[in-house]
Amino acid sequence: MAGPQIVFLMYHELEMSGRKLCQSEPGYVRYILTLEAFRNQIEWLKESGFRGINVSEALRYPAEPSVCITFDDGCETDLIAAAPVLYQSGFHATFYVTAGFLGTRGYLTEGQLRSLDSMGFEIGCHSMTHAYLSDLPEAELEREIAEAKKEVERILGHGIEHFSCPGGRYDKRTLVAARAAGFRTVANSDIHANSSSTDSCQLGRIAMLRDLPIDEFEAICYGRGLWKKRLQHQTRRGLQRMLGNRAYDHLRAVLFREFRL
Repeated sequence: MAGPQIVFLMYHELEMSGRKLCQSEPGYVRYILTLEAFRNQIEWLKESGFRGINVSEALRYPAEPSVCITFDDGCETDLIAAAPVLYQSGFHATFYVTAGFLGTRGYLTEGQLRSLDSMGFEIGCHSMTHAYLSDLPEAELEREIAEAKKEVERILGHGIEHFSCPGGRYDKRTLVAARAAGFRTVANSDIHANSSSTDSCQLGRIAMLRDLPIDEFEAICYGRGLWKKRLQHQTRRGLQRMLGNRAYDHLRAVLFREFRL
């Protein structure tokens, strides 16, 4: 028996009034929620009896209703927008930071990362430069995973255990390298709930998209209808493998520009 299943939610930067986003490309903005939308989702979770937990807690797969809350990239809004909302609700989360982005415009500084850590939030790694790991030769893969881990640990002064793959792109070499670097888990963007039977180095997550209706958010948290999203995701992954990451991203950018898909 697999036991309880937990949905892992994947967030990115939050949009705040009067604040410029880190990137403006439609493919990026598609994953950006407003602070108000994020607050509404957290309030719904709280009112509905859900716990918001981090990856380490989720690996125990508690029986009570829970979702695992994760953030990718390490944007400054992790600290100044998301953290206060989560803290007020008594929720936990894992923040995966891109080590090489720290200290650049719109992203956390080293001091801010330590502040997020000191608030009790879990810190993970999202590579060194946000490269697509499946495209890299071995030496660069080592830098993106093992060296990035060491850099985040240097800043925090303690070890970290969790890694997430940029763009959800990974291959077997990625998983081998992550395990060799000492990561306990690897998260991707494959669409499925996780349970005790899930490989800890292939944790699925569901991306929270801009303008997601609250009823659809509710269904995701309960794990309803994920098979439909999984079919769409598998189609995209098939195109990525067929075209290659660079060609696929170019095609997606054209479709976003021309048809607002």
